[in-house]
Parts: sequence; structure tokens; C-alpha cells
Amino acid sequence: MQNYRNHYVSVNQKFLISIAVAVLWATFSLWVARFWFDDLSSLIGGVLAGYFILFIAIVPGFINAFMFSSLMLDRRPDRIHLKRYPGLSILVACYNEEKSIQATILSIYKQRYPGPLEVIAINDGSTDQTLPILRKLSRKFSWLKVVHVKKNQGKALCLNQGLKISKYSLIVTLDGDSFLFKEALSRIVERYKSNPVHTRAVAGTVMVRNSRDNWITQSQEWDYFHGIATVKRVQSLYQGTLVAQGAFSLYNKKALQEINGWPDTIGEDIVLTWALLEKSYRVGYCEDGIVFTEAPNTLLSFIKQRQRWARGMFEAFQYHPKILFKKKLHSFFIWWDLLFPFMDFAFTFGFIPGLIAACLGHFWIVGPMTLSLFPIALFVNWVMYHIEGKMFNLQKLIVRRNILGFFIYIFPYNLILQPAAVAGYLYQIFGLKKTWGTK
Repeated sequence: MQNYRNHYVSVNQKFLISIAVAVLWATFSLWVARFWFDDLSSLIGGVLAGYFILFIAIVPGFINAFMFSSLMLDRRPDRIHLKRYPGLSILVACYNEEKSIQATILSIYKQRYPGPLEVIAINDGSTDQTLPILRKLSRKFSWLKVVHVKKNQGKALCLNQGLKISKYSLIVTLDGDSFLFKEALSRIVERYKSNPVHTRAVAGTVMVRNSRDNWITQSQEWDYFHGIATVKRVQSLYQGTLVAQGAFSLYNKKALQEINGWPDTIGEDIVLTWALLEKSYRVGYCEDGIVFTEAPNTLLSFIKQRQRWARGMFEAFQYHPKILFKKKLHSFFIWWDLLFPFMDFAFTFGFIPGLIAACLGHFWIVGPMTLSLFPIALFVNWVMYHIEGKMFNLQKLIVRRNILGFFIYIFPYNLILQPAAVAGYLYQIFGLKKTWGTK
């Protein structure tokens, strides 16, 4: 699209180019879909036909085109190596992590971070052997502090307790079932220091550690490697990653104190990130600061996780509605997020019944137009694979040939994911009981 060696293209110009590409694709899609609309509206009416066509085909196509163009234009600045590395306070909220917490703490030790470091492990009323394991480790490592909360309070309250007693100006959060890859701490600090001065948080890259468990984790491996990582990369390009996830992110302590730390919500990391963005702070992304985490390996735990994520997005809108009207590039992605419930409802109540109808020979919703999205999706995924694969190669990591997981991720995955998100929206809308999880 351009010769980067000879021409500088600003972030605003990249954004406008990507919007133009997406609008052109959406315009072409609307022109092609006019015959589909005529046929479908005669069966279910113009309003429903327009809704399903818009959110099953047109909007996803717009998003794919925007992502493709943005990825092609993205050239991330180099991280700078520091002469002196600042102190880090690492907060690890733990709840029943006896199987993984030792590996998590040892992964911090193996980092050999070149600056001062403290680790505050907050045991959130665990009923297993998490606390004895932590206490044993604290006798071995002087930089490990253990805080015991007798009754389970939830992740946000535990992180806030850790924040109160932390002594360094930079805070890192890490899940109790996560494993830091080599130099992850140094890299996320370098990315923070390399970013614009108004940056107050940087999200690390989260990958699946237990991808060989079964088909559920195999498909999530591709979701983390392709979908989540790519979205964060593009959002960071436009000055505002929308989620600095609790599994591995770096924050400025003063900024956390300014927004009163983590809110007592289901999606505490989403709501906190939006609070920073609402203050006009920037949230970056470190593509090569990698942590491997345990993904849900049962269908029920996966569904519950995605329901929590969906509820977290609703909570973010409830807590920070004004962010929609800030004149920042990242506001585009906030408005973009507003479209996801409409797409999820359209997929759940339009595409899935349409798929069943197509199996019976009725191609009212799932037909040539919707099937044309698959080659486009495959092409966009190839671009994602190529870009993320280069990052893996630089880390001397190998992209596993997880072919089964890829094909589950491309299509059947959404048959679970989007109905789960719809359930999460409904739980939040009707104020149903909130349940806490470690993810």
C-alpha cells in the first residue's frame, strides 16, 4: 500500500485509508446484497431482513476490511533498551491455584528482571493448598510477599489491597495460572517507556498454555493468537487498546490511584481500562511481551468466561458512557463495540436458524452471499497468521500446526461463542447474579 522507507504515513492517515477501504467494501457488499434483501424481505419483512443482512454480512465485512487494511499499514516502532530499569510491583491475585501458582512465581524468578522488583501474592480465600504453597515460596524468595484474605472477595478487591501496599511506581498484574515467557517483564517496560508520554498502561500478549488439552483449548489457541492479539495490535495503532487484561498488563501506579484502582465489577480490567481512556490517557500493547495462560478446558467454563467478558463490556458502557463522545481515534472502537451485541443477536437468532434451514434445503439466510464471507475470513486470517507468525519467529517460538483447532475456530467456534455472549448481555441487562471467576 505504500513504501514505508521513503514515505511517512501518519496514524490519522492510516486510519482514513483503512476507513476508506472498509467503506468501499461495505458499499460493494450492499450493492450485491440487494437481491438477497428482496428475497428475504418477502419472507420475514423488510426490517428483519435488513437487520439480519446488515449484521450477518455487511458489518462483519466492513470490520474485516478495516482490520486487513490496518494490519497492512501497521509498522510498530522499536522498543528502546533502557540504561536503568524502574522498579516493578507485581500483583498476583490467587484463588484455588494450587496446581499452577508455583510455576507462576518461578516464571517471575526466571525473568531475571534487571531492576528492583517485588511480588505481592494476594490469596483470595482459597480452599485448597494455594496459601501453604505461597508461604513456602515466600521463605525462599525475599521479594515475594503473601497477603491472605480469609474470605473470598473477588479479584478487584484483592488487586486493590495489593496496590495499597505496593512500593514501586509501575504495577504489573499477573494471573495465578499464568507463565511469563522470557524477557516478558523487560519488554513490557521497554514498550511502556517507548510509547508516547501520555501512555498509562500497556497490555501484554496472552497465549494459551494448555492448547493440547482438547478441542476447546485447541480452538482458543487460534482465538488468542489471531483474534485477540490482532485486535489489540490494531487498537494500539490507533492510540487506545480497549482492554489491558488482568492476566498480564503494566500500569502507572499514580494513574491507578487517580481512578481509585480496580472497580468491583465482573469485567474489572475492561472498566479500569476505559477509565484510563476517559481521562485521555493512552493504553498501549506489547506484542512481544508474552504470557502463557490456562484457558478454560471444559465447555461450561468456556461459556461462563465469555459470558463474563460480554457482561464486562456492558459494565464498561454503564460506568463510562461519556467515552463515546471523546474526540480520540480509540472512540471509533468504542462505537465499534456497540455493534457487537447486534451482531451476536443476529448470528444467534438469524444465522444459526438459517444454517439449520439451509441443511433442510432452504437458503433464505445462509446462502451464496453468506458463504462468500468464508474466503474473505480465510484471507484475513492468513494475514493475521503471517503477521503474528513473524513475531513468533523473532521469539524463536514455533506456530503449532493445530489444523483441527483452526477449522473449529473459523466456524463452529462462533456457534458457541456468540450465543454465550448473548446470554452474558441478557444476564447484565436483567441484573442477574454475578459470579466471580479467575479469568
